[in-house]
Amino acid sequence: MSVTQSTETVPTPDWVQDCLDAFVTYLERERDRSEHTIRAYAGDVRACLVWCAGDGSDALADITLHQLRAWLGSLASAGAARSTLSRRSAAIRTFCAWARRTGRIETDPALRLASPKRQRTLPEVLSRESATAVLDVAAVAADDDDPIHLRNRAVLELLYATGIRVSELTGLDIDDVDRGRRVVRVFGKGRKERVVPYGAPADEALGEWLERGRPRVVTDSSGPALLLGRRGRRVDPRQVREVVHALLAHVPDAPDVGPHGLRHSAATHLLEGGADLRMVQELLGHSSLATTQIYTHVSLDRLRRSYEQAHPRA
Repeated sequence: MSVTQSTETVPTPDWVQDCLDAFVTYLERERDRSEHTIRAYAGDVRACLVWCAGDGSDALADITLHQLRAWLGSLASAGAARSTLSRRSAAIRTFCAWARRTGRIETDPALRLASPKRQRTLPEVLSRESATAVLDVAAVAADDDDPIHLRNRAVLELLYATGIRVSELTGLDIDDVDRGRRVVRVFGKGRKERVVPYGAPADEALGEWLERGRPRVVTDSSGPALLLGRRGRRVDPRQVREVVHALLAHVPDAPDVGPHGLRHSAATHLLEGGADLRMVQELLGHSSLATTQIYTHVSLDRLRRSYEQAHPRA
């Protein structure tokens, strides 16, 4: 197979499908990975194995380090970003380690497979003024008493107040919210549980949704889902992204950051307000402090720009 040939339309050999099915079962039952992670890993591994099959491998044991490097090289030549290459390299290393551990191969060809270093770009964040403005837009829209507008206000307030991921937000059930203590119980990556506080404005918006919005759209099939769509089904991440983008469009000069941008903004504003880095790490659910430290760079970058604009000898 040519290194530039796409694997998306190539039939999956039986030996590849057998390996994929077993690997997906492992990710689901033993690693308890999210549906999104499993789908991404399975897609990456399938692409690699199909490419190797086209390159002459008739079984998993035939795959070599040279082929894995050539596969990544083909992706790089086709213009894949460093982050994509890093993710796909991680997926195939996880797969090969699993295959070696389960006796499907005797040696792990991915042991010396290096990942390209990801470029650490500073996340785009809202200013405090823009964050306040978009929350005000959501509050004004909710004044018409439309249940979905009440929900949208609760969505914006919770995202900014807690800094949780959009998938964590849409996965919330009613029982995950403790309004007495103003905290939400969140299940993050790897099903790790954490408790995140939120403030009075978010509690007000949440209360309006629970008391006047949710009862008007709930159905027998709604279950315990906290946030619902107009037909009573649990809201999904795509709907939340559309809501955030639509509301931000009403704020002049605000970057179109989406739900993850509200997470970035919450973290940045916490640090700018004097919050401890370890506390922010815990709130965001980062396993590594190094991941949280990027927000200190965002704050310093803002400080530098303000200094250069304001100081006469900058």
